[in-house]
Amino acid sequence: MKSILLFFLFCFYGVFAQTKAVVSGTIKSSENENLFGAAISFTVNNIDYYVLTDSIGFFSKKIPLGKINVAVKHQDYVEKHFYFDLSKDTLISISLEKERSVLNEVIITNTKKAGITNLSGGKLSFSLKELVNVPTVLGTTDIIKILQLTPGVQNSGDANGYLYVRGGDPGHNAILYSGTLVYGMSHLLGIFPFYNTDHIKEVEFDKSSSNSKYGGRLSSTTQLLPNKILPSDFSIQGNIGILASQVTLAAPINSKTGFYISGRKTYIDEVVGPLLKNGSESNDVNGMNYGFSDGNFTFLSQLSKRNLLTIDAFVSADALQVKDGNLALKTSLKWSNFIVSPTLWTTFSSKVSMSNAFYFSQYSNDLRMDQATIQFGVSSYVKDFGFNNFLKYFIKNTPIESGFQCVIHNLQPQKISIKNLNDSSNAFQDSKINSSEAAVFTTIKPKITDHLNAELGLRINYYFSGANTDSYLHFQPRILLNYATNRTSFYASYNKQYQYLSMITTSSVGIPTDFWIASSDGIKPQASDEFSVGSSLNVAKNLVSTFGGFYRSMKDLLEYPYGVTQFNETTSLKNDLLVGKGKAYGFELMLRKNNGKFNGWLSYTLSWSDRNFDELNNGNTYFAKYDRRHNLSLVGMYDLNPKWNFGLTQVFSSGNRFTMPTSWYFINNNPVKEYSAYNNAQMPNYIRTDLSVNYFFMKTNTKESALNFSIYNTFNIDNPIYVVLNIQVNDDRKSVIVKQEKKVLYRILPSISWRFKF
Repeated sequence: MKSILLFFLFCFYGVFAQTKAVVSGTIKSSENENLFGAAISFTVNNIDYYVLTDSIGFFSKKIPLGKINVAVKHQDYVEKHFYFDLSKDTLISISLEKERSVLNEVIITNTKKAGITNLSGGKLSFSLKELVNVPTVLGTTDIIKILQLTPGVQNSGDANGYLYVRGGDPGHNAILYSGTLVYGMSHLLGIFPFYNTDHIKEVEFDKSSSNSKYGGRLSSTTQLLPNKILPSDFSIQGNIGILASQVTLAAPINSKTGFYISGRKTYIDEVVGPLLKNGSESNDVNGMNYGFSDGNFTFLSQLSKRNLLTIDAFVSADALQVKDGNLALKTSLKWSNFIVSPTLWTTFSSKVSMSNAFYFSQYSNDLRMDQATIQFGVSSYVKDFGFNNFLKYFIKNTPIESGFQCVIHNLQPQKISIKNLNDSSNAFQDSKINSSEAAVFTTIKPKITDHLNAELGLRINYYFSGANTDSYLHFQPRILLNYATNRTSFYASYNKQYQYLSMITTSSVGIPTDFWIASSDGIKPQASDEFSVGSSLNVAKNLVSTFGGFYRSMKDLLEYPYGVTQFNETTSLKNDLLVGKGKAYGFELMLRKNNGKFNGWLSYTLSWSDRNFDELNNGNTYFAKYDRRHNLSLVGMYDLNPKWNFGLTQVFSSGNRFTMPTSWYFINNNPVKEYSAYNNAQMPNYIRTDLSVNYFFMKTNTKESALNFSIYNTFNIDNPIYVVLNIQVNDDRKSVIVKQEKKVLYRILPSISWRFKF
């Protein structure tokens, strides 16, 4: 009897034990990266079981046997559904595709597109590793140069690392490094890329800042996103070029902690001098020294299954020194950035996640000029102490983004000093401004019908300047409607923006002597209203065309009509600034091919941008400096075989505007210039062809060794950065001969670099 009883007990135990099994596995991106915080739901007999992936994308869950309905969700990726029969412990691996918006004006990847499904106007997203074939100066991928090849972004020419988007000024654009605002924008003259692209995984560019989480700038927002995936193995990658080198190290500390660290530095300072020559002996640069270094650091630690801690830091330092023996002049210029931001990422469920970040950002520049017995100095800085909260959640399958942001600004626009060594006299001027901002925002993305979607946002900003008790409360609506079918889509959008900090430009050739001021002492915030419409059409397989138009009105714009050496003890910065308005409008077109051996895009922008200041041009409207009527770019990349690929960039744009005298007259036998209109002349058209060749010694998912050969401005075309007027008075002292001397930064510029990853 005991044997029979034990037999039945084992049978019942066996039946019971087989009612459940363990499903485990990994969730990865299409780029084979482990995804933290992905939510997996298993539905068995109408009962749901949930689990989240850890820092290495792993999950494990015991669930009942039977037919399983699996749903995998991650807020940055396309949701995936599938079925399978569970009869025993099972190991699975799931890959998710990156979620893309419909009118990504250029989505630069090598993955096939599944057709248009939704729309987001004026946005661009790309992975930097897909852009190594695009030719750039010195053979290193340059984010700013690539953005200038897309619709709505003006080509700024050589010697300029700024962005000019849809008729706006350079200070109207926000560049966010891991969510933190970066004020410094370029290394010297835009020659060197400002950001180490090996440390940045992805770039998101919104040329109208249409999402309500963005604020404080009239034009665009560029998000630079470092890698947020814990490194599973030690790896090193970098680029060794003729003027600078960079290296990035990724290393795990343990299974739940790791870091990325990157560094760059110039090492041939004496090469920069010849690089800046414009080709004539009279314009050689003597006694020049320049160097820069920068570094990035990202630390990641999975505190629990639901919490990930990241710490991002960025630091850069530039130093330029020029000596002119003929003028007994010594000039030195230093500028630097420092950013640090700890962030806690929390995933509550498949429908709710949140991030909280504190940050500090600082930018400073310092100019010193010594001539004979006179010492002149001017410096400025801006410091931000801030906090960002972002909450993503769903209500009945409708995604919603909400949050709270606050920041304290500490600015010193200009600290000016003049010292005479002979009589020990000193003149000094200093100004400091403190201000604060707070904002709440929300964006709802309802699906109205099967074809009609919306993105409705509202941002409420409160700004306060303690020094002068200036305060502003602004409501900023953001509206986007889109209608999409299988092959076409249409959108219309409206955005309201306010900007409380303004960049005052004092140089047009990329010398970083610009400074920032806050809205205070009667200086109002800048404001803009932008309307845009557009459409996208799948012309053929892997061939998409997008076209649209925009209109932007701007008010309370600021203009500083003086150079950096303007100094007057009796005046104030407020009295020196001019206040005006402007508008910009245009048409944008892009044709892009995303797959196959050949891929690339054609971009064209036809636009107008004008300004109106009462004190300039007799109060009449005039063209803005960077009113470039035509901007045309062609980018092509061709994979010949696994060893060789080629890149081509062709750029054409109208010249920027400048003011030129129209006649001359004499007073006491001295020639005097007479002007008719502001920005009445135009620089020559900008034309440039770049080529690149990559030869791969080795290329796998984890290892790479390649030589890059690049030629910038292949046909050696002169593209002047400014014009100097040489005046010669005739012997009769009644007329003059005016000759234009066009200054060119560099012509043809070949380069070679070695790119590696191990």
